[in-house]
Amino acid sequence: MRTAKALTLCLMAATLLAAAPAPAPTATNQKLLNPAALNAQAPATYKAKFQTSKGDFVVEVTRSWAPNGADRFYNLVKNGYYDGARFFRVIKDFMVQFGINGDPSVNAVWQQASIPDDPVQQSNKRGMVTFATRGPNTRTTQVFINYADRNAGLDSQGFAPFGMVIEGMTVVDTLYSDYGEGAPQGMGPDQGRSQGEGNAYLTKNFPNLDYIKKATIMPAEAKKAASTQPAK
Repeated sequence: MRTAKALTLCLMAATLLAAAPAPAPTATNQKLLNPAALNAQAPATYKAKFQTSKGDFVVEVTRSWAPNGADRFYNLVKNGYYDGARFFRVIKDFMVQFGINGDPSVNAVWQQASIPDDPVQQSNKRGMVTFATRGPNTRTTQVFINYADRNAGLDSQGFAPFGMVIEGMTVVDTLYSDYGEGAPQGMGPDQGRSQGEGNAYLTKNFPNLDYIKKATIMPAEAKKAASTQPAK
């Protein structure tokens, strides 16, 4: 059983960047180089579809659960931040984490683009989607999907769910997990290098990682058939 301290340490988002200079940004990610400009308020509820190397899943976000988190996630998805991102940390019976962009120049400008904490109003149960953090008011781009109901211990540590997987949780269950924890706990991807070198580092050293092909905000009318319970 993981202790509360261990859980907090495991979910901390890395802050170190590699010393090597970042490559020039591509035309497709120019809009991501100004985090302050991506500040639209999200709808009261919305759905985000993730097309991945293992199949599709859908996250339904309820803004009232965690308004700051819901707004940030909305802007990241809408502007293509997660496209091409790897599921770099997949721990069975715990969670799957993603949110490091494939372009180091994009990662560099988002490192300090933090949002204020939201009060925890929902529990970190199976299928719930939550921002990772390295301490108070440090949420930026990394999120995780809970695999287990017993993750409720994260609630008291300030991890505020903002949405839930309503379709495709079986896809989330099958994301490649054999690399395990990253440094220094294990032999999986190092977050500092992932931030500083992007997908060049991840695809070379961890080629089996599953990844997001494209993430999109679904049309409002598509919400009519949405479930109100996490997918099984």
